[in-house]
Amino acid sequence: MQEGLLFGILALGVFITFRCLDFPDLTVDGSYPLGAAVFAVMMYHGFGAGWAMLAAFLAGALAGAFTGFLHTFSRIPALLSGILTMTCLYSINLRIMGRPNISLSENLGHRTIFVILRDWFPEVPEAYLRLAFLLVLIVGIKLLLDFFLGTEIGLSIRATGDNETLVESQGVNPDSMKLIGVSVSNALVAFSGAMFAQHQGFVDVNMGIGMVVSGLASVIVGEVLMRGKTIFVMTLQVIVGSIVYRLATAVALNWGYNIGFKPYDLKLFTGLIVIIILSYPVLQEKFSRRVRAK
Repeated sequence: MQEGLLFGILALGVFITFRCLDFPDLTVDGSYPLGAAVFAVMMYHGFGAGWAMLAAFLAGALAGAFTGFLHTFSRIPALLSGILTMTCLYSINLRIMGRPNISLSENLGHRTIFVILRDWFPEVPEAYLRLAFLLVLIVGIKLLLDFFLGTEIGLSIRATGDNETLVESQGVNPDSMKLIGVSVSNALVAFSGAMFAQHQGFVDVNMGIGMVVSGLASVIVGEVLMRGKTIFVMTLQVIVGSIVYRLATAVALNWGYNIGFKPYDLKLFTGLIVIIILSYPVLQEKFSRRVRAK
C-alpha cells in the first residue's frame, strides 16, 4: 500500500503527459532518480527535509522544461526528446551524487520526513503512521492537480493534447502549454523519487529504470477498473491503479518465488503484467466479436 501511494505520485505525473498532453515522455526514467539524488545531496549538506523535497520538485521541473525545449524549440520528436534528456540525466545524477548510491540512514544523522513524523507521534506504529501520511499527501496532491487542470492553463494543456490546431486557432501557444505540462509532470515524478528515497533509506542511480512503464501501467489499470471522464475521477483512477498494480506485482513476485524466480526478475514480472494489461481490452473485444458472431 505504501509503495502504491508513493508510485501514485509518479503515476499522476505520467498521467499529465500521456493522457492530458498526448506526449510520450521518457524523461521519467531520469527525472525520478534526479529528485532522489537532489534530495539526498541537500540532506548531506545540512538542509531540512522540506527544503530538500522542494529542491527535488524544482529539479524535476527543470528536467521536464529541457525536454519540452528540445521538442518545441529544436523540433525534435517528443519520444526522442525524452530519450535524450533521460540519457543526459544519468550522467548528471552521478555528478550530483558523486557516487552510484547514497545512504539516508538515520544513524548518519539524516532526519527524513518519516523520522520526523515518528518523533512527533511515537505512540503510533511506524507502518500505520507512514500509510496515513502518504494517504494525506497523495490526496492533497490529487486535489491540487484537479484544481490546476481546471484552470485556464490546465484546460489549455488538456486541449493541446486533444487538438493542437484548434488550440492555436484560439490564440493559445501550444508550445508553451507543452513546456508547462511536461515541467509539472516531471516535477511530480522527481518529488515521488525524493519521497521513495526517504521510504527506502537510500538512493541509487539506477532506481529510475522502468519507472515510465510502471507509471503508464498504473494509469491503464485505473482506467480498466474505474469508468469516468471527469478530471476528479481520472486522477482517482491513477491512484487506485497504482495501488492495485503494486499489489498485483507483489502477489506475482510471491508466486514467482515459489517456482524458483529471483528478486532480480522484478522487471520481467513488471513487463509481463503491463503486456497483459495492455492486451486485455483487445482480447476482450475479439472475444466479444466471436461470441456475437456465434
